[in-house]
Amino acid sequence: MTTPDCYACDKEAEFDDLSPRECVAYDQHWRVAHSFNTAVPGWLVLLPRRHVAAVHDLTDTEASALGVWQVNLSQALRTVTGCAKTYVVQFAEAEGFAHVHFHIVPRMADLLPEHCGPGIFEQLRRPEQERVTADQADQLAHALRAQLSGHPNTQ
Repeated sequence: MTTPDCYACDKEAEFDDLSPRECVAYDQHWRVAHSFNTAVPGWLVLLPRRHVAAVHDLTDTEASALGVWQVNLSQALRTVTGCAKTYVVQFAEAEGFAHVHFHIVPRMADLLPEHCGPGIFEQLRRPEQERVTADQADQLAHALRAQLSGHPNTQ
């Protein structure tokens, strides 16, 4: 089921035609996309495949898979990007983005102090020429898929 004026639901409705960056990996309940407006290569977004507006509305099955996804994605990002750690963040407050989604962000060892922690969101406000391109995001999606291919239920 999709909800009007919801970016995640609009993309889910196009599932069979999604680019690698819009569907890095998925299972019955979750889909992983590369963020489209970031200067951080590997900035992922983990979204439930049905419309959910708050974490407390996740089903038990969705909730139990959530932690596995977060750990598997963090491990894959560490291998592919060499990040020191990952940030996992959830707000779902921006207009058009009220659909629950989790940011899984690779935090590189050389990240400037002002961009650590919540400051990482400044990387979503960088000028277009500094952002990860569609081709770069697709290449990262393929590398991440290869890392995730051994995990059960991941497609």
